[in-house]
Amino acid sequence: MEEPLHYINIPGFEHYPHVTYTWVIIVLLAVSSFLVGRSLKLVPEEGQNFFEVAVDGIANFMDEVMGHEGRRYIPLIGTLAFFILTSNLIGLIPGFASPTANVNTNAAMAVTVFLAYHYIGIKKHGIVGYLKLFTGPIWWLAPLIFPIEIIAHLARPLTLTLRLFGNIKGEDIVLLILASLIPLLIPVPMMFLAIFTSIIQTVIFSLLSMFYIAGALEEHH
Repeated sequence: MEEPLHYINIPGFEHYPHVTYTWVIIVLLAVSSFLVGRSLKLVPEEGQNFFEVAVDGIANFMDEVMGHEGRRYIPLIGTLAFFILTSNLIGLIPGFASPTANVNTNAAMAVTVFLAYHYIGIKKHGIVGYLKLFTGPIWWLAPLIFPIEIIAHLARPLTLTLRLFGNIKGEDIVLLILASLIPLLIPVPMMFLAIFTSIIQTVIFSLLSMFYIAGALEEHH
């Protein structure tokens, strides 16, 4: 089964569509936010209304998961959410590719989250105070708990990467197979299922990122 032709290609990156469409999405989101931001109105209309509802929804979700202290991390979580959702959905358009269907894109985001929440934890508690979070509540179990915690934290970028990659790549393959079997009509129910999966995977990645940051901020007991 051959890969479909892509409508947009960057010279030298013909075999790396995830790079091309990552830049396409970055430009799309940057231009959209610029156009909305330069003409803000007291009573929101069209694009401003959409972005306000989306950002407010993310902020309220973060309040529930992380408390009000989490609002300072909206730029990180919000950017991830917008990028992942757009990346997931763009691949459903024939001739376009989902950057999140490539493991490298997801690994880059997962490593960013990994480094960010460790930085946040160290900034709040200091290196010694943050390392205490890895020792558990009972001091004499620290030699056992510490290596387990280290392994668990190192596994987090891997699980974030593979979960998103597996789901998005899987749905892209299924849609490609169906399109080859039924050239003139991709079954509508499968498209709706793919849209639902794209939204769910965005929520899961964002939610886990919030949990990791919240864990880094909590006090040692």
